[in-house]
Amino acid sequence: MILLCVCYLKESYDAAKKNIILCIWYIFIFILFTFCMLYIMLYCRTLVVYPWTQRYFTSFGNLYNAEAILSNSKVAAHGVVVLHGLDRAMKNMDDIKNTYAKLSVLHSAKLHVDPDNFRVCKHTAGRLPDHRDCADVQAAWQKLLAVVVSALADMYH
Repeated sequence: MILLCVCYLKESYDAAKKNIILCIWYIFIFILFTFCMLYIMLYCRTLVVYPWTQRYFTSFGNLYNAEAILSNSKVAAHGVVVLHGLDRAMKNMDDIKNTYAKLSVLHSAKLHVDPDNFRVCKHTAGRLPDHRDCADVQAAWQKLLAVVVSALADMYH
């Protein structure tokens, strides 16, 4: 099990996996701006399905139900921040841990975010629509998200 985790979190990608991940990312960007910000909807879904994640966003105002979350401009703005954070991972795939070092410190030392929330977000965003028949695409995307979650949670250890 430990060997599997070490291999899974190793930040090395061959050219084919990098291309798969970048293609997934650019598809996400296209979908995001073309189809009403899909990724922000996934972020909103996290807040709806896992309501305990809302406790870090008390300054966002009304988060009492799904409709309020989906129409909340501060939630949408933070979804864009999360999306830009993933964009940084795409641009620094070979050094995600160092890329996310400051974010890890921010979330652990200043914001005191429970690192399990990163895992929850990974599960919410980890399933790609319309890629049921392509295990390589799904595996590459989930590997990247696992590395991002590990990097964000790094300062908690």
